[in-house]
Amino acid sequence: MDGRDLVWDHFKFNAEQRLRGFNFFVLLSIFADGGVFTALEKGLNPKLLLLLGVFIVVLAFVFWLVDARSRQLLNLTIPALKEIESSFPETHRLFALDATLQGKYVRYTFAIRVLLVAQLLFGLGIALYGACRW
Repeated sequence: MDGRDLVWDHFKFNAEQRLRGFNFFVLLSIFADGGVFTALEKGLNPKLLLLLGVFIVVLAFVFWLVDARSRQLLNLTIPALKEIESSFPETHRLFALDATLQGKYVRYTFAIRVLLVAQLLFGLGIALYGACRW
C-alpha cells in the first residue's frame, strides 16, 4: 500500500463512518421522539417523559461527540489529499475546489449540527415538561 492509498482509504472509511453514525442517530431519534409522542398521547406518567427527555439529550450529546471525532479524523487527510491532487489538472482538484467554493451553511457539518441541536432542545423541552408535570 502506498501513501496515496493509505490517505484515500482513511478518508473514505471515516467519511462513510460519519454518514453511518448520522443515519444511526436519525433512526434512534425517530424511535425516541415516537416514544415521546406516544407517551403524550396516552397521558402516561410524567416521569417517563422526564426519562425520555434526558435520553434524547444524552443521545444528541453522544452523537455530537462521535461526529466531532469523525470530523477530526477526516480533517487529518485533507492536506495530504490536496497535496496528492496538486499534480492533477485544476478542474480535477476536488478538495481544493471544495475548499474555495463551499459556503458556510451548505455543508454536512452544518446540517448535522442543526439536527443535533434541534434534538437536544427537543429533549430538554420534554425533560422540563415532564419535570413540571411530575
